[in-house]
Amino acid sequence: MKSDDGAEPQRFLLCQRWLLILGAIISVFGVALALLYSTPLFDIFRTQIDPVFWAAGELAGGTTLFQQWIYGVLGATMAGWGVCIAFLAAVPFKRREKWAWNCLALAVSLWFVIDTFLSWRFGALFNVLFNVLIFLAVLVPLLLSRGFFRK
Repeated sequence: MKSDDGAEPQRFLLCQRWLLILGAIISVFGVALALLYSTPLFDIFRTQIDPVFWAAGELAGGTTLFQQWIYGVLGATMAGWGVCIAFLAAVPFKRREKWAWNCLALAVSLWFVIDTFLSWRFGALFNVLFNVLIFLAVLVPLLLSRGFFRK
């Protein structure tokens, strides 16, 4: 897709950079989640998610250690996922290789459906909202760039 005024290539470049930056943000967030979950930086997550699973409000026994471990593992996974998004956006997506668009769309959709269903099922509505925001942040540039991959 080309336009005489250059708007179409600019739109593609915006989408590509958006995904690249989003991948970097997800990676940084993942590292922070892995290493800093028990700090005040993540109070909003704890105050929203903990009561869903620990109604008493007080974490007993090994619960705190379990949380540090599970959020460490989740954060590491998110960091890796963000790196993959960034690298896909930086090289094959920028080259308009259709498989890169398909990979991002399928991977993010699969994550969204499973994670959001389980979060909803267990009543972690804060996580559902968080998932929707991340999904939309990926979906918008994917939809805006789709026409550039129809070869």
